[in-house]
Amino acid sequence: QIHLVESGGGSVQAGGSLRLTCVASGYTDSPYCMGWFRQAPEKEREWAARMFTGNTPYYDPSVKGRFVISEENDKNTVYLQMNSLQPEDTAMYYCVIGKYCYSSSDMFTHWGQGTQVTVSS
Repeated sequence: QIHLVESGGGSVQAGGSLRLTCVASGYTDSPYCMGWFRQAPEKEREWAARMFTGNTPYYDPSVKGRFVISEENDKNTVYLQMNSLQPEDTAMYYCVIGKYCYSSSDMFTHWGQGTQVTVSS
């Protein structure tokens, strides 16, 4: 059984930083795609950042230059370092893992429970 466990969300003031961690267990495909979707209230779910094993990471333009995604393949762990956070980054952040980096969240079947990030101005 595949489990994704996220941690690291919280509340910060604008300009602050948070680091999200996601640990996947039970996933055996390799290579794989792992990353973070986010969903703000009344908005659609969107990619924040993702990476396919050994490839250049993808960032949504709104977070590029502020967020850094990294991974430890041998531990099936992915991190999202979020710097210079802004109120518009407020969202629930969900970790996903899959065989490919699908553009649509509907294509992913393995999700974490989500971790809330709240940024106040």
